[in-house]
Amino acid sequence: MAVYTHVPAEEMAAFLTRYDAGELVSAKGIAEGVENSNYLLDTERADGTAERFILTLYEKRVNEADLPFFMDLLDHLHQRGCKVPRFISPLNGEKLQQLCGRPACLIEFLSGVSVTEPTAPQAASTGRALGEMHRAASDFTGTRPNSLDLAGWHDLARKCGDDFDSIAPGLGERVAEELAFLDAHWPTDLGRAVIHADLFPDNVLMQGDEVGGLIDFYFSCTDIRAYDLAITHGAWSFSSDGREYRPDVAAALVKGYEATHGLTDAERAAFPILCRGAALRFLLTRAYDWINTPADAMVTRKDPLAYLRRLDFCASAAPEILIGA
Repeated sequence: MAVYTHVPAEEMAAFLTRYDAGELVSAKGIAEGVENSNYLLDTERADGTAERFILTLYEKRVNEADLPFFMDLLDHLHQRGCKVPRFISPLNGEKLQQLCGRPACLIEFLSGVSVTEPTAPQAASTGRALGEMHRAASDFTGTRPNSLDLAGWHDLARKCGDDFDSIAPGLGERVAEELAFLDAHWPTDLGRAVIHADLFPDNVLMQGDEVGGLIDFYFSCTDIRAYDLAITHGAWSFSSDGREYRPDVAAALVKGYEATHGLTDAERAAFPILCRGAALRFLLTRAYDWINTPADAMVTRKDPLAYLRRLDFCASAAPEILIGA
């Protein structure tokens, strides 16, 4: 469930008076997502025109100081033609409002569905959209550090400590081994820019085989550009449990990206290492949540071992299998 803060209908209606958005007709909590509280709002203007918006209340895991970065980034991308949701400006011009004691925003609704088993054509269009996003962000001047970089992975591993082996025997040793490998081999000379950093299938709205929108930019940060492709590769090219690799999906994703942005020889050479880093990043965050989420919490914990399987596959696969060359 992704509605942590309950907003009474009367307060939603009052909130909408801050915008030129019509009057509230209906509101429904959105179950997807884990970071914020989200509602789908339907409104109607005086002339009978129907509108639809997303109301987002930012919970404690999102740093309020980061919100202007996300807003500026999406405005920048939208102005350059990327299919991303705009933040709606209220009548007083202050995009970040307060509602029920939380920072809150009204966001453009984009139509489309999130697929659970992506096809190669859908992966190709997602790769193209990611490349277009990277091109559009090339002149974006905002920056935000990645708190989940290599140093952040070490920090998460320390916090998990001996509890790793409560998830699977030997997991702590495997994580330590991979961290040592990445310390020695993580690239430092690749192109950096603002990246999405969380482009899972549920953050892409599909209209058939075409991308209708990229959403949920709340992990966006400044990091290695090709690492963003590696994160997307890990999320799209495996079954959800990590047991099955889909080389046709992987090849289509990379080919789509190359069609709109391209990869340098150095990025292609480093891609297997970037894939290992991406797998370890999600293994660690899932492991931390697995260890620290109470058993009776109303949150579905995500299996860390699904990313251990991805990590082991990427560590042993030939480079051409991963990049589809």
